Amino acid sequence: MTKTPTQIKSNISDQVRWFEIIAVILTGAGKFIFMDWLEWRFIYITTACLFWAVYIYKRHRELPGILAYWGFTKKDFKATFKIILPFGLIGLATFFIIGYFQNTLILSWHILPLLILYPIWGTIQQFIIIALIAGNLRDMKKVSLPKLTIVLITAIVFAIVHYPFLLLVIGTFLLAILYSIVYLKKKNLYILGLFHGWLGAFFFYTVLERDPFLEVFGSFLLN
Repeated sequence: MTKTPTQIKSNISDQVRWFEIIAVILTGAGKFIFMDWLEWRFIYITTACLFWAVYIYKRHRELPGILAYWGFTKKDFKATFKIILPFGLIGLATFFIIGYFQNTLILSWHILPLLILYPIWGTIQQFIIIALIAGNLRDMKKVSLPKLTIVLITAIVFAIVHYPFLLLVIGTFLLAILYSIVYLKKKNLYILGLFHGWLGAFFFYTVLERDPFLEVFGSFLLN
């Protein structure tokens, strides 16, 4: 029987919430080992997506209704879209202006598959960072933190994961503040993941002068 978000909230223990937060931190630590050090980008991203996809499926079987509680729902889709859209357009315009003046615009057809694939990875990131950190910290029974503290903790974690690229750290910190505030008000991971993927893709090709498509899939294309 599917439970309501309120019932789901009361059925999740603090121990489970801490387990999820620790699992998120370990996933983030894996990024430094497998992506930054070993440069196994494709393997890491694929493994992380599969692990969390299995976890989501397992929890859904145990607690029907938890998907909607997390934000995998059509509810508030339009409302969340309307909130995020102006910030997304401002961010996109800012990326192109910065890229133009620092001569880092390297747009190519490679961005097209990323605009499809990156929102999937972006949704996973929003789930593990925003839903499992911000959401869990807010809904714990024995821990009571101010909303501002929850937002800042979530933003700091999200920014640290994108180290050592300073511009990426700053950009993700600011976006995570926005995403956390919106999520705590309107739970819709689909919109957050979509904008995360699209803005992230353009940020790489305009501001950072990097081609993440080649970074992830280049070993397959060049062999």
